[in-house]
Amino acid sequence: MNQLKLGIPKGSLEKATIELFAKSGWRIDVHHRSYFPSIDDPSIACSICRAQEMSRYVEQEILDVGITGRDWILENDSDIIVIADLIYSKVSKRPARWVLAVPADSPYRSIKDLEGKKIATELVNFSKRYFSERGVDVSVEFSWGATEGKVASGLADAIVEVTETGSTIKAHGLVIIEELMQSNPQLIANKHAWEDPWKREKIEQISMLLQSALRADRLVVLKMNVPKEKLQPVVDILPSLNAPTVSTLYKQEWCSVETVINEAEVRGLIPRLMAAGAQGIIEHSLNKVL
Repeated sequence: MNQLKLGIPKGSLEKATIELFAKSGWRIDVHHRSYFPSIDDPSIACSICRAQEMSRYVEQEILDVGITGRDWILENDSDIIVIADLIYSKVSKRPARWVLAVPADSPYRSIKDLEGKKIATELVNFSKRYFSERGVDVSVEFSWGATEGKVASGLADAIVEVTETGSTIKAHGLVIIEELMQSNPQLIANKHAWEDPWKREKIEQISMLLQSALRADRLVVLKMNVPKEKLQPVVDILPSLNAPTVSTLYKQEWCSVETVINEAEVRGLIPRLMAAGAQGIIEHSLNKVL
């Protein structure tokens, strides 16, 4: 039987990735201390590995497909195929940013000011290329963690660190002087898997359903009953993806109206709908929008 080897990122993206697959139609169960989760699809075999290593394993064909950040693909300079961007996060729906930060009271205010200085980061290879391409000679050293504290303790002059809101960097008395890149999760595959007809079809199926689950996030279905004489005022205030669905109720002078809208709009919309004549309003969450 054909089987696709799928990599699930360990760490901060693990839970969000498993939840995204669940909304997409695949149940993944991670067993205690096991790096090989079970999945309710016999044509897929799952492995868990760190996002930092994922692109290397995919490139080396240890895995056919996996999810990792754009940052680690660039860090490893991996020769793989990016199938889709998957912007999801436990904190926000915006890409993570890799930034150059220095102490707020330091004289450094641009990348040029760091000539001959020491930079601490987990993103060593990318940072070396970034500074070299801009003609700035620095020493880039790997940081195992607590990178913000390296500057305060005198172990580095600046850091290259990942952030979403910048609040942690600010809390450590640092300021951002440059953004190096933005990163978000990506679905990647190796070239041989992409060239295999069966595997390509399976990868495209996964990609389509993952993206449909992301599109459905924060969208809801709103259903209601409306007297026919009040239908137009109700439809006039209803937002929708395309247009509301309207159907006549059996042997009634009433219509059933259904639309898909952003969840945040519901709280302000329902009082207006009721004032316009809508009744029996029901709200449903969505798993996928194709």
